[in-house]
Amino acid sequence: MSTAGFNSQNGTGTGQTYTNGPSQNPVALQPPPGVGYGMNHQPAYNPMQAKVLGPPGPPLYASGPYQPVPPGPQSGSYPVAPAQPLLTRPQIGVLPSHTPPQSASPVPGPRLAQTTPPAQATPPPPAVTSTSYYTGPPAWQYAAPRGPAPNHVNPAVAAPPHMSHGSAQPPGPGAPPTSIHGYPQPAPPPMPLHTYQPNRPAYGPPPTAPPTMKPAAPPAGPPGTTGTPPPPKVDGDVAGNGPQAPNSYNHVDTRMAGAAQPGPPGRHLGHYPSLPPGYQNTSAPPPAPLHPALQAATQPYTQGPQPYQQQPGGPGPGPAQLSPSMAAMSLQSSTPEALRVVNLLQERNLLPSAPVPAPTPCLTQDLQKLNCSPEVFRCTLTSIPQTQSLLNKAKLPLGLLLHPFKDLSQLPVVTSSTIVRCRSCRTYINPFVSFLDQRRWKCNLCYRVNDVPEEFMYNPVSRSYGEPHKRPEVQNATIEFIAPSEYMLRPPQPAVYLFVLDVSHNAVETGYLSVFCQSLLDNINALPGDSRTKVGFITFDSTIHFYNLQEGLSQPQMLIVSDIEDIFLPTPDSLLVNLNECKELVQDLLKSLPNLFEKTMETQSALGSALQAAFKLLSPTGGRMSVFQTQLPNLGVGALQSREDPNQRASAKDVQHLSPATDFYKKLALDCSGQQVAVDLFLLSAQYCDLASLGCISRFSAGSVYYYPSYHHQHNPAQVERFQRDLKRYLTRKIGFEAVMRIRCTKGLSIHTFHGNFFVRSTDLLSLPNVNPDAGFAVQMSIEENLDDMQVVSFQAALLYTSSKGERRIRVHTMCLPVVSSLSDVFAGADVQAVTGLLACMAVDRSVTSSLSDARDAMTNAAIDSLSSYRQSVLTIQQPGLLAPACLRLFPLYILALLKQKAFRTGTSTRLDERVFAMYQLKYQPLAFAMLMIHPALYRVDDLSDEGALNISERTVPQPRVLQLSVEKLSREGAFLMDAGLVMYLWIGRNCHQNFLSQVLGVSSYAAVPEKLCFLPELDTAESQRTRALVSWLRDQRPFFPSLHIIRDESQLKPHFLQNMIEDRTESALSYYEFLLHLQQQISK
Repeated sequence: MSTAGFNSQNGTGTGQTYTNGPSQNPVALQPPPGVGYGMNHQPAYNPMQAKVLGPPGPPLYASGPYQPVPPGPQSGSYPVAPAQPLLTRPQIGVLPSHTPPQSASPVPGPRLAQTTPPAQATPPPPAVTSTSYYTGPPAWQYAAPRGPAPNHVNPAVAAPPHMSHGSAQPPGPGAPPTSIHGYPQPAPPPMPLHTYQPNRPAYGPPPTAPPTMKPAAPPAGPPGTTGTPPPPKVDGDVAGNGPQAPNSYNHVDTRMAGAAQPGPPGRHLGHYPSLPPGYQNTSAPPPAPLHPALQAATQPYTQGPQPYQQQPGGPGPGPAQLSPSMAAMSLQSSTPEALRVVNLLQERNLLPSAPVPAPTPCLTQDLQKLNCSPEVFRCTLTSIPQTQSLLNKAKLPLGLLLHPFKDLSQLPVVTSSTIVRCRSCRTYINPFVSFLDQRRWKCNLCYRVNDVPEEFMYNPVSRSYGEPHKRPEVQNATIEFIAPSEYMLRPPQPAVYLFVLDVSHNAVETGYLSVFCQSLLDNINALPGDSRTKVGFITFDSTIHFYNLQEGLSQPQMLIVSDIEDIFLPTPDSLLVNLNECKELVQDLLKSLPNLFEKTMETQSALGSALQAAFKLLSPTGGRMSVFQTQLPNLGVGALQSREDPNQRASAKDVQHLSPATDFYKKLALDCSGQQVAVDLFLLSAQYCDLASLGCISRFSAGSVYYYPSYHHQHNPAQVERFQRDLKRYLTRKIGFEAVMRIRCTKGLSIHTFHGNFFVRSTDLLSLPNVNPDAGFAVQMSIEENLDDMQVVSFQAALLYTSSKGERRIRVHTMCLPVVSSLSDVFAGADVQAVTGLLACMAVDRSVTSSLSDARDAMTNAAIDSLSSYRQSVLTIQQPGLLAPACLRLFPLYILALLKQKAFRTGTSTRLDERVFAMYQLKYQPLAFAMLMIHPALYRVDDLSDEGALNISERTVPQPRVLQLSVEKLSREGAFLMDAGLVMYLWIGRNCHQNFLSQVLGVSSYAAVPEKLCFLPELDTAESQRTRALVSWLRDQRPFFPSLHIIRDESQLKPHFLQNMIEDRTESALSYYEFLLHLQQQISK
């Protein structure tokens, strides 16, 4: 295999930059601002844009003791420094992150025969050498992409390379602003106001210091695109050795099945005629009930119909002259619930006791019934703005959140020799295409008319002929195909599992090795795979140890390589062995490993060399590398030094060292990705391990990161249980090998930024050496061309992978959303949880490429901007207070929760590794689980009853209401369970009822509750059964295992419990009410 060929694929060696991370293009390729090709293009709104502040004032979250200030008037203005001018936001020429290099062809190398002309190659961009976290410039901008991925609708004409960018010289990333821009104040649209005036007094004192934030200006316009659209896209490659020949992902006709979730008729905003195909009607059985905190993000669209007719003309003279309350009464009948006006300063109990459902897109009932489940595919805006300028005006981010390989209870699987796709843009046929007649269908992404293949005329379900519109591919928005042979260039790879284990003195002290070996012994027969499955083991300290497990040996042989500078494989053919043939030797090794290193005094760790050895071992086949590390690697390549100063953990200044100290781990990850190897990292340590550097090995190879701080087999039993449960799930869950994923969207829309763990192989193709059912992804989008003539747009994600049984499969998800032309309709369709999840991903990138304070300011600005836009452009009757549409009423609360989340908080002692891990989780977890980590759920559990309980598998699960996160909701007489995603706390009040203590905890009094209790005893009482059923049910809703801590008032963990009380004030952070006052002050400037 030639190095040049291999390197070119991974962004080294031939001048191409590494194309992963928020910035994929080198600085030299930054295009000039300008008008896009053939459209009226507006620069995208950037909620995370940098800004210039006025004279320094107190920070938003002032540190120091709280000093009460007499409460102000009801509308509560925030005190402002006497001479502080308005904050301004200059245009800043920064690059967007994660923009892949524009290329007509996803990968170099020969292709299989294609029906469309081959893409014209474009020269690779110049290389950029950098040791920074990302390859782009340090500034961060989520506006228009540098090289927008044009919508995947491509005539078969290749664009000349020299036409791909404008000719103007781009401004440098650090260039000073040339002008100061405020936001224009658009004229209010003709939408009457429904006022909402609850009679509730103001609460809480105003803050003591004026905040210093103002939203940032929109960025410069995106570059012009090529004069001629690029040729049709292909869908990816199959892994091979050497320079990868494309796997003809252009032929990947994958259909992903999953019965579409039925949904009630959607409300109609204006007129949304149904698409011609119509032919649809399938419904799945109701899903298993979820707990309230998760249902919000995972349940199918369940809102009932909400009729809403747009006003034909303006509001007219009538309502405009009425008092707000009269106007509200006269217009109440025509205002949808999503646009009900809420005064956040007056309406205190906003958190619903039931979960917040995903908003229902305003589609006809026939279309909505077929739409993709929001558990799998979700958009931040369920009503897509017609133009980029309308999107900019709303000040809300446009993006998709995906959970593409999610475990599904129902998944239609189709075996067919013909997978029907659009001949132009390669979209898979789906429920939202139009059948012109029995023999022709029109693509819903590029509108090309295609022929219906003869084979597609037969319906295998009904065994009838001549009804292509009733095929399962056209009845399910989620479907899976078993791909025919043309989808593979080599036989599908076997399942290969390599375990790389730290056996230094520190590792042996933690006791993790015996837990790992026992867990693998228990689950060895449940590893996904077939008769070809292979396994191997490497251990390391200051040397690398290999294990010969060749069939015929009486016991495993350990081979030690001490030359870590020039690592080699001592016996390449016997280190990875067939599991079925050598199972007894593998089991012998697992039984002896913990004792083998029991007396070791070796303290050094040559992790880098061990990873290089593992990469050499897995390169010929691809597979999964599982790495277990307990300390900072300090020997050989990839050695690191401690960068954390414990005294600075609570500093109000910016947090340093969020980016990697070396690019060794990122480069190795990209090499792994090229050979279809994914690396999963398990970090078990009480000391600083520089997760910011080590985590790159997983982030860029599509792996996962698990972190167990302060892990010890004796001193921390809660972490041991969590590690055991996580390991069991990890070893036995399904897995896809040598995968690629492409996201397509309707003509006029484009994708410009990806979030998650992967490697971007081309503009819209993600390389996923492994894909697992617990991984989430997010993408940001922009509107490249006006969508004037469209009533709906569609999005499609196609995932091509090899199953553990050696089948090549394609899973396809398709979502359809309406297009709207009024700002009020855009707001009405906002999905507040999806918006929060996408902003969290953007803020993580901003923290690394710019600074933590910039990311915090940008999140606050996102709330200010959207509520300001709503007030100025949607409300026609102004009134005092902080007003929000009902659909965004939780937006300020979620933003405040993000500011207090471990990833972004300041003023509180936070370990650097724990902060980085929290950032990884926000980028990697599917939305349902990320939201629990952002805004935990609080329940009162000392008075559980069977009223409203669920009955699951002969088990009664109580359903307590969700409480606000404030100590005000706690009672010394009660017991409260907090579910924060990765951890649960059961707080026992000092005067908790004796009945709960004895019947649930099995203790006689409050004082008898053990200090470090981390499990609920199994007692034969109704109260114990109810409480355990609730905790078990909550745990079962997620793929990772949250540890449980039972705490008293004086417990050491009580501060961790109280830090999750989002709505309360701390020394370094505002209360929810104070935060609302700050937002109101900024909006009213």
